[in-house]
Amino acid sequence: MTKRFIPLIALLVLFRPGAPAGMAQATFPSRLDEYFTKILKLTPDERSRLQAGAPVARNIDADPSKEVAIFGAIWIAAPVAKYVAALQDIENFEKGEGFRATKKISEPARVEDFAALTLPDDDVKDLKGCKVGDCELKLSEAALLRMRKEVDWSKPDAKAQLERHIRVVAAEYVNAYRQGGNAELAVYRDSANPTFVANEFREMVNGMPELSQYLTDMRQYLLEYPKPSAKQTASFIYWQEASFGLKPTIRISHVAIQEEKDATIVASKQLYSSHYFWTALELRALVPDPKRGTGFWFVNVNRSRSDGLSGFVGHMIRGKVRDAARKGLESGLAAAKKKLEAS
Repeated sequence: MTKRFIPLIALLVLFRPGAPAGMAQATFPSRLDEYFTKILKLTPDERSRLQAGAPVARNIDADPSKEVAIFGAIWIAAPVAKYVAALQDIENFEKGEGFRATKKISEPARVEDFAALTLPDDDVKDLKGCKVGDCELKLSEAALLRMRKEVDWSKPDAKAQLERHIRVVAAEYVNAYRQGGNAELAVYRDSANPTFVANEFREMVNGMPELSQYLTDMRQYLLEYPKPSAKQTASFIYWQEASFGLKPTIRISHVAIQEEKDATIVASKQLYSSHYFWTALELRALVPDPKRGTGFWFVNVNRSRSDGLSGFVGHMIRGKVRDAARKGLESGLAAAKKKLEAS
């Protein structure tokens, strides 16, 4: 849920100066190589760039009217455990630059977990005029009606009232999700037609061969949470305010970590976003490669769904959105490599 989101010109050669010894052939660990070959169909040039240590990112197939899907990968010469430890310290891992606030949420969630949550003035102005079916922020019908009942817009402290209300609703939302899973995800009523987040998420997951063919335990966890998973899973939920697009966006995400026989798998599932996205999933595989040395292949597949890609305007901006997402992931991969290899 970060601003993780030019290209490098590379020559396809048998040996590249500076590449590790034995890397003349663009080989990868077996399951990863199968995925690169059968699912992504990486080109020889893309494989060569990866072996040389450069990031590779590309858009992958998705419904152009509502979904953005990106693949990216890079080699990181650092232990897998270092990345996992950094991720679990999410408040420091996603800090600075575009991140205005990041906070891990207690279990159960408490209103105090959201003490740093504030609303931009534009959001406050928009919420004042929000009604079911016509709202700039993504909110459920129940949340909109409750806000109208509990916030007195005629008072000088209306913004403070609204923020207190949002903090309470956010804590309740997380606790409901922890009890009931995807069935408790929002039904957005910001436009004429309701958007059932659980349905969008399930449909998106079902279209991901990474989960259906390679990571079935993670797929089960994502779709059936809080039902116990067949595989031991470490997880946490956090909220964040980040600069994204034209508006600061408040997001709530559920991070899950599983150990496969040949990789560590991390999934970051969006539970809520105040703007832009109905649902999103960042899937990361950390794949050791002993033949290459200490480190791991950092493989990312990010998918998100939005109502902003449909209609006339959506049709006009789709290409720009996808290009920006690809470039963002590519730069994010390079930044992760630099950060993790620095010490």
